[in-house]
Amino acid sequence: MIVEQKTLLTAIFRAAVAAADPELTIRRHLPPKPKGRTIVIGAGKGAAQMAAAFDKAWDAPLEGLVVTRYGYGATCDRIEVIEAAHPVPDRAGLEAGRRLLEKVSGLSEDDLVVALISGGGSALLPAPPDSLTLADEIVVNEALLASGAPIAAMNTVRKHVSRIKGGRLAAMAFPARVVSLVVSDIPGDNPALVASGPTVPDDAGREEALRIVETYGMALPPAVMAHLRSPAADAPRPGDPHFRRNEVRVIASAAVSLEAAAAEARRQDVEAVILSDSIEGEARDVGSVHAAIAREVATRDRPFRKPVLILSGGETTVTLRARGRGGRNSEFLLSFAIGIDGVPGIHALAADTDGIDGSEDNAGAFADGTTVARMRAAGADAKALLAANNAWTAFNSVGDLFVTGPTGTNVNDLRAMLVR
Repeated sequence: MIVEQKTLLTAIFRAAVAAADPELTIRRHLPPKPKGRTIVIGAGKGAAQMAAAFDKAWDAPLEGLVVTRYGYGATCDRIEVIEAAHPVPDRAGLEAGRRLLEKVSGLSEDDLVVALISGGGSALLPAPPDSLTLADEIVVNEALLASGAPIAAMNTVRKHVSRIKGGRLAAMAFPARVVSLVVSDIPGDNPALVASGPTVPDDAGREEALRIVETYGMALPPAVMAHLRSPAADAPRPGDPHFRRNEVRVIASAAVSLEAAAAEARRQDVEAVILSDSIEGEARDVGSVHAAIAREVATRDRPFRKPVLILSGGETTVTLRARGRGGRNSEFLLSFAIGIDGVPGIHALAADTDGIDGSEDNAGAFADGTTVARMRAAGADAKALLAANNAWTAFNSVGDLFVTGPTGTNVNDLRAMLVR
């Protein structure tokens, strides 16, 4: 891909991430100071950076604990940061969950709990019910990740196989007031589904969780199925009096970041359009549809006139057919590259705003109309690699991986297609 186009697309990505920077968003949403203690808790890929920003902005006593993914830590003066495994839980996450529950126990109505929640918290907070084990929760996560279910459906199941999700962490803090500051990675921005809502309840019951398991053909351990069929799986509902003093604020989202990306494009004299901030579906199918739109613009100047930057957000899914390397953004983009093969004037970037796409260390990748031909020249068969869920290998073969490192936030995926 032409360096100039990569530079522009990179600037678009960075503008989107900057709009979700905790340093900016946290300060706008500081709650009133309490009479009693201030306890900060949190989980997610952006939790450590959120904690650092809150620590800096809060000019009163506080204490706290947050958990984030390995390699995503940040330095805080008064808040402890624990790192654990993502996307499959481990014992470090189990210990973090235990300590968070302990942290909010025994509080009074004069105390304040500030919950810093971002995407990724579901895997980082394993807390299986008494009848289940960490191994059971790992199997549940692996089955969900391989199922092709959308993130909202996955988190509905997760919250019914937990002692901490589905509002249970906030219920444990009662009678203290809980203020949840949420960075949303969920299409539609329902805060109860971000990180499976450890401090935010919703109305989806275990019947819905069972329906999702059946719909996506998940093979879960008998002990897990027995738990899901029992009243013990029921999560508290929004009307529960434990939540009457609580407050929830979505402080960053894909919608805001896409608007920032569009503004950056216009600043660089390129018109921008946003298709949607909540696109879901199989990554390769969404890639094919986006490719068709880009081709239509490139060849017929419709539905948008070129030059134009076409943006979309949301979270696609990948149904695993093989054990390849990559993530949903690189899979989307490989399908997109196949769809625009040979069409000049199209340049694209697809990346996860947290800086990590799936199993590797890249945020995503770049593609244009020459990508598939360059892969072929490098000995890589784009269609075969897509079939094998091996998009990382495809883009690595032509040097088009997009590597940013952890960004400190997580507002889902950014797809940017520039048509000249």
